[in-house]
Amino acid sequence: MAKRHNKKRNTAFLYETLIRELTKSIIRKDNNRKLAIVSILKEGFGKGTALYRELQLYKDVVSTNGLEPEYAEKFVNYLKMEHEKLDKETLFKEQGAVISKINKMLSKSVFSNFVPNYKNLATVSQLFDDDVSVKNKILLENKVINLLISSKQDEEEMKPITNLAYKTFIENYNSKYGELLEEQKRLLNHYVTSFSNNNIELSIFLNEEIGRLREVLKLSLEMEEVKEDSQMIQSTTEVLKLIEGFSKVPINENMIKRVLGIQVLAREIQS
Repeated sequence: MAKRHNKKRNTAFLYETLIRELTKSIIRKDNNRKLAIVSILKEGFGKGTALYRELQLYKDVVSTNGLEPEYAEKFVNYLKMEHEKLDKETLFKEQGAVISKINKMLSKSVFSNFVPNYKNLATVSQLFDDDVSVKNKILLENKVINLLISSKQDEEEMKPITNLAYKTFIENYNSKYGELLEEQKRLLNHYVTSFSNNNIELSIFLNEEIGRLREVLKLSLEMEEVKEDSQMIQSTTEVLKLIEGFSKVPINENMIKRVLGIQVLAREIQS
């Protein structure tokens, strides 16, 4: 019988479920809960922790695809070798500390959050588990290899972009839509530097910005010129649905572009 996967001991799941809980706290304007989640993220997944190092290995898998079979197999061997270097006792203690803080400072309901790529994260977690039988380990390796070979994964995790890509992105955006707004520049700056702080600062900023945009759009529905235009009501409602859905998808370039567009809409509403 295959060993049951314990998602509370899945480092990537812990991180992703906290990010989604952070989004909900921002939308609900629950500042105390937001601060508690930020504290758990920074202390639990900060650079130098075993959780941070293991999380990078998870991200290596979910952000890689389209490899040739032979390279995918080498990649899996590399992942296992790097994971072996981690101090398992320290890793277990750090996971326990995060779990304890979630239970005490938040609630057990956090573990029920929907994480889009949970199945893939569970597969990687079991691959790293020394307690899995040899037979199941081989099956898991094949699953991970198939993920790495696939031309496009169902869920694309955020990849940091280089300064050159950032400059090109801004130039292309400016030429098509005009000069960037200040709030757009702040978002892109966080996006560019996200690789240096494990995405935490970007996630915090993005969640706050999404909460602000949501509030602006909701208030616009009370404006007379919007009330009298059924098309505007429908369009605004559709954008609000899009914003609500952000909490269920990973942060990637496509999401950033959508937020940039909504920022323009929000500025137009406010002016």
